[in-house]
Parts: sequence; C-alpha cells; structure tokens
Amino acid sequence: MSLEMKVPAVGESITEVTIAQWMKSDGDLVEMDEVICELESDKATFEVTAEAAGQLSIKAQEGDTLDIGAVLCEIDESKAEQKEEPKEEPKQEESKPTGEIKEMHVPAVGESINEVTISNWTKQSGDTVELDEVIAEIESDKATFELTAEASGKLEIIAEEGETLEIGALICKIEVSESAGSSASSSDAASDSSESSASSDDNYAAGHASPAAAKILKEKGIDPADVKGTGKDGRITKEDAMKAEKPAPKKEAPKKEAPKQEQKSKPSYDAPEIKTGASREQNREKMTSLRKTISKRLVSVKNETAMLTTFNEVNMQPIMDIRKKYKESFKDKHEVGLGFMSFFTKAACMALQDWPAVNAAIDGEELVFHDYCDVSIAVSTPKGLVVPVIRNAESLSFDQVEKEVIRLATKARDGKLSIDEMQGGTFTITNGGIFGSMLSTPIINAPQSAILGMHNIVERPVVENGEIVVRPIMYVALSYDHRIIDGRESVSFLVRMKQLLEDPTRILLGV
Repeated sequence: MSLEMKVPAVGESITEVTIAQWMKSDGDLVEMDEVICELESDKATFEVTAEAAGQLSIKAQEGDTLDIGAVLCEIDESKAEQKEEPKEEPKQEESKPTGEIKEMHVPAVGESINEVTISNWTKQSGDTVELDEVIAEIESDKATFELTAEASGKLEIIAEEGETLEIGALICKIEVSESAGSSASSSDAASDSSESSASSDDNYAAGHASPAAAKILKEKGIDPADVKGTGKDGRITKEDAMKAEKPAPKKEAPKKEAPKQEQKSKPSYDAPEIKTGASREQNREKMTSLRKTISKRLVSVKNETAMLTTFNEVNMQPIMDIRKKYKESFKDKHEVGLGFMSFFTKAACMALQDWPAVNAAIDGEELVFHDYCDVSIAVSTPKGLVVPVIRNAESLSFDQVEKEVIRLATKARDGKLSIDEMQGGTFTITNGGIFGSMLSTPIINAPQSAILGMHNIVERPVVENGEIVVRPIMYVALSYDHRIIDGRESVSFLVRMKQLLEDPTRILLGV
C-alpha cells in the first residue's frame, strides 16, 4: 500500500512553499519520522518527516514551488521490511588508560554571561567518549551551546542536569585513554554473550519515543514508560502513540447512599458522574534560564517605560500583485522567495529615517539617535522568543533582506544564534500574523523605543472612490515609548509606512 504525503500547512498566511532540498533519493528506503526533505517559505525553512516506513517515490523536485496540500511524495509501506540494518564489525582496538585525569570547566560563552544551566547530558557517567564528541548542552539566558569532550577516555559527571554553574566551575572529568574508539567499557567487554543479550533488551532506543510520538503522548497525557514500543530496538513509533490509551484509574468501592429526604419546594440534583478516563492531572516543568530572562525583561519594560500603542491598516493588494507578477523571475535570479518581510523592512527603514525619534533610545539622561537601521526580527523558537538583528538594513536590497531573514530564522530554530547576532538593534518588527493574530499590542524590546507588529491578512470591505470593494487588509500596530516619541511622531511614522506599502514604487524611488 502506498501512502501519499502532501505539503503540510506551515502558517495561516503561507499559501505556497518551495522544495529546498531532498535528504533522500527516489527509491530509498526510509523510516517513520525520518527527515526526508526541507521546505522553504517566504518566512522560514521547515523539515518534513516520513509519515510511514517504506520505499520513497519523489513526485516533486528540488526548486519546485507547490501549493499547500499538493502531493510531495509517496511511500510504499509494503517494502518497509526490506531495509537491512548494517552490521557493526567488532572493534579490536581497546582503550588503555594513561592515568591522566582531564578536568573540564564551564567555558566562557559571552562577555555578559556569568552563569549557565546544564540542560542535557548526551552521555552518562562511566561512558567512554572521544575527543571533540558532544557530551552535553549548556543553556544561558541568551542561547544554548554544545559542550564537547576535551580528551578521549572515560567520563565522570560532576554537575547534574538542571544545575546552574558559574563560568569556570568544574563540570566533569575525563580519565584519558590512549585509544577510545570503542563505546563499550572494559568491564562490559569481558562477556560478549551477556552484552549482546542485554543490548537488545536494555538500550537507549527501548522505550524512547520518536519526536512525533512524544508530541502525541504529551497531548494525551500518557507517560512513555507506560507504552510498549514496536519499532526498532523497542522504540515507540507514531503508530504506537496513536494506539496508546491512558490507564483507567482504579474504581473505588460504591458508597452506600444515605436515605433521601423529601423535598417540599425545590427538587434536588445529584452531582454529575465523571466518566472513566477523564484526566485531572497536572504537569510541571522547570522554567529555562532563557524563559526566566525573557519574563524579567518584559515585566521591566512594562514598569519602566511609558508604553502605548497606535494602529493603522494597510491595503496589501499592491504588494500581492507585485509578488504574483515577479515572484518567479525574482526566485530564478536571486534563489530566494520574495516575501512580505523585505517590503516591511525596507519601508520601516525609510520611515525611521524620516522620523528619527522612533529609531532612538534613552541612555541615562541622554537621547541616542542612530543614523543607521539595525532591524531586530522577532523569531519564536521552542525555547522562547529571540530577536536576531539585521545590520544596516537600510543599505540592503530586497533579496539580501530575504536571505538574511531566512538565515537568522533557521539559526534561531536550530539554537545556533551567536550572542553578537542577538545584541544591539535599533527597531524591532514582529509578525504575529503567521500564527493567525488579527490585532495585538507588542511589548517594546528595550532599550529600543518602538516595535512594529504585523498581523494576518484578511479580505475586508473598504471604500474606494465612493464604492465598496473587497481588499486584503492587514492591521499594523506601533508600540512606542512616550518618553521619547510623541503622538505626532508615532502616528506620522505609521502613516508613512502605509503610504510606502500601498504604493511600493515609492520604496524603489525613495519618495
């Protein structure tokens, strides 16, 4: 049986995507939840995972632009069992301890970062590690970093997951070996037969849920430990998660009912009977350092600035007509899609130069005016909101802005943004429209003085030349610090944005 995979919905305002890269070739055997290709929209890049195991049949090639719901590929599930796992050859080389102990300390990860939290150990204490192998992830209030082994040998963990350490603190030790090519310890190598039997019953994959399965189990409120996996080495697959049911609570013995008393006036009603399987459980998760820092800064901005928001609306028809007319030729020449962000970024830069107070900041008792536009782009990631910066956006072309947005959004999603890429910024743009937001009052990204909020595009009736017509309208919001920006500047800034976006030729001509 062949399973048809279609282009998934990746955002409310996104109607088409481009196939950026196929990770697998036509005819390859794939496993469920394995990444098979990358899709690229005008806002970000998305990974597509296999919905079943089997033989892949590609229906659209790299560079093709497809509508949401179009057929992407097919997977022949009948050939899933034909994939053979490569057999690992026994390694003859054994590691020999040298007696040297290598101490690893928390590295300096940024000038303004004084402490980090251990978010995840990828190795366990006693495991054999190789030089430059990733052994842990450490998390600061700005980003996540990978910690690699500084020597080959046996690992001894000193600091546990969730522990917060200062820069330079001891995090682990490595008993250095001459050769650490084997992942098994010397004590385990004494009995090959017992090791082979244990590896099939007790290994990392056993009881481990794939990303798709973990998401389904979390939504159902089911502990992965209560689910038996049918995948390779006992891994919990997406199908296992869909079939899993939450264990029913133990039934209590029925209580004897007290004799009912006669009611003279109002009838009595029994409490509703709760059906078996209804959940009232709670899940608690420790806030990450990044989330705690974001919370403190947002509350600080609300308390320390005179913030308010003004609104306007933009007729997006002219920009949509330009994109429809030139998107193919733009893509062929610059190898990047023509999105809305380039129009809004370029229009914002022109409006900022007309109204410099919106591009200013307060430093003590002084106002700092910038003659350049470093535009921060708000990006939502699984670990929280980050705002990477497009430097000197006023001097970039449309294709350069689009490429920089995709580059920064991809690095943010992968947790690979550097500190320099998130510091600075004179003005911020946030796009809640990709999540379906109609209107919002965004919070200023301190110490900046203003932030522009984009929203979803909805067809609405408007009056043009005395006639009611339907146009694609977007509401835009400007939150600003009234200590720096007066009502005249804020309203005039949005009016200038509206003027430029509804007549994009003004952006090209600079008028």
